[in-house]
Amino acid sequence: MAYTVLARKYRSKDFDQLVGQEPIARTLTAAIEQGRVAHAYLFCGTRGVGKTSAARIFANAINNPDTDAEITRAIMTGSDVDTIEIDGASNNKVDEARDLIANSAYRPMRGRSKIYIIDEVHMLSTAAFNALLKTMEEPPEHVMFILCTTDPQKVPATIQSRCQRFDFRNISSARIAGHLEDVLKQEGITAETEVVAAVARLGNGSMRDALSLLDRLMAVGEKKLTAALLEDLLGLPDREVIAGLIDAFADGDAGVALTKAGELLSRGISADQALESLLDRLRDLMVLGACGKDTDLVDLSDEARAQEFGRSQRFDAAGLVHMIALCESVQRSIKTSSAPRALFDAAMVRLALTEKLADVTAVVASASGGARLKAPGRSTAKKA
Repeated sequence: MAYTVLARKYRSKDFDQLVGQEPIARTLTAAIEQGRVAHAYLFCGTRGVGKTSAARIFANAINNPDTDAEITRAIMTGSDVDTIEIDGASNNKVDEARDLIANSAYRPMRGRSKIYIIDEVHMLSTAAFNALLKTMEEPPEHVMFILCTTDPQKVPATIQSRCQRFDFRNISSARIAGHLEDVLKQEGITAETEVVAAVARLGNGSMRDALSLLDRLMAVGEKKLTAALLEDLLGLPDREVIAGLIDAFADGDAGVALTKAGELLSRGISADQALESLLDRLRDLMVLGACGKDTDLVDLSDEARAQEFGRSQRFDAAGLVHMIALCESVQRSIKTSSAPRALFDAAMVRLALTEKLADVTAVVASASGGARLKAPGRSTAKKA
């Protein structure tokens, strides 16, 4: 039997399984219960956040109130006769829109409504949108549209004004991690907490992207997924080397910082990847330092949390903020620089000297700004 990828195998089949979009799920459920289902909806959001899944679940709840397993399966696989899925990218011509309008005149075969789910609707041509407009304004009573898009700005205002719009937000790393743990449990595979947290972060708010990445890890065939496996598969910087690099920053040792940075690059890690990893780690240190060891704002195992919290105590908040800003600035600069290695190395030295530079700045500011600091007081006194 052909393998089913995780993103399809564990796709949400009802509103209770729609991770991270609970407000939308509640609203759509209430609309059905109260008999207030509109004739057109617009689902907006980035890829992999549940737009098409929600459209199918909504269609199933409307056309299959008795939850017949066969009908549910047909709707969820896009093969139901009354729930027609259309890809806006490959069906964007005006003739195809006219065919859709002509077919909408026929009543549904077995369901309450004939539901058209148009994915990536923003890809329709202007002529196709114009052809669709009249039908969406005054559709037959048995017709309903659910439009899905990752780029709502390209959907004409005339179309949007005829829809109830729902914006699907990016899914938090914590919610993605929780779902990944459930998937791993069902698949009979164990994984280090750090791996699950890292995969969730790399999903960037997309459940589908995170599941696809987990699929790649599982394809290796290991029964336990480790951080080393993730780093090898994706070419990510070694956490221990990054830790050594940050410790060099804390020690103010530019030589060790350059050595550790060179070790990263010698392993095939790009300067951009190294800076990306540094940004993530420095952000964790900043949050741990500001919010304490037990904060929920970082996704770390207990052991890593303890280590990073101890490391965070070696920096002050202002220094970490400066270091994050520097990494982000250099990351942008090296993409267009003719000497990216020089910029990268200079950044490593500057990061190692952050505390010293801060001390020098404070001394200079104190020496040269004392009089200026007193000046406002004298000025105020004169006015008094």
